Amino acid sequence: MQLVLFEVPGGPTNLPSPQAVAALAALGKARDLTYTVHLLHDLRLYDEDGTCARALAKARQVIDLTRSLDPQAWVCHLDGRSVRHAGTASSLWATWQTQTTAALQHVCDWAADGRRVAVENLEGYAPDFVAPVVARTSAGRCLDIGHLWLDGIDPLPHLDAALPRLRVLHLHGVRPAGGADHSSLAYADPPQLDAVLRRLLSAVFDGVLCLEVFGEDDFRTSLSALDAALQRVCGEKGSAR
Repeated sequence: MQLVLFEVPGGPTNLPSPQAVAALAALGKARDLTYTVHLLHDLRLYDEDGTCARALAKARQVIDLTRSLDPQAWVCHLDGRSVRHAGTASSLWATWQTQTTAALQHVCDWAADGRRVAVENLEGYAPDFVAPVVARTSAGRCLDIGHLWLDGIDPLPHLDAALPRLRVLHLHGVRPAGGADHSSLAYADPPQLDAVLRRLLSAVFDGVLCLEVFGEDDFRTSLSALDAALQRVCGEKGSAR
């Protein structure tokens, strides 16, 4: 189960209390349930006023708060808004990489095992945007296949590139009307979904596969779509014998 945490300054938050975390840990042990935890804010080293970024303080708070859950990963984004567009000056890009690498390594140190910090790709960014920063740290990767599908990008080359550090894979469909992602996996093109699962099976991927949808109906239909895809792919292996 992924815990997607949020906090709106001066507004609502779902950051759990220590008592709620203890209850989740007990539930996990009782039900053989494991967790991933999504950090609150995109990681950066400094805020606009030059002070140490609030995102880092919050990342440490969440890691310390949820450590007893023994998460498979703490999933995070990198704040790349200032350099995401083509034409960014090379000096700005180099400064951003250096500072963001430092921010990410702080989070890896707080996690005690950098591989449990999984950096996720975002829609609207170049698919390999985070790779140079991750490569300079001990962090792992979270590859969101749905974000790549949303941007019309073939995920397989990026899956291959991420596999050596891949800790978490996010799967979700893109609804045709309006292009909303985080919809049921039933909206995924079956050959494209099959290709992803085929690659994971051939690589003997042993990380986390997360159906990143947020409603019960989407979850149930996503499970059905995933089961059908696995039957197709495994059926191919059986027929090839």
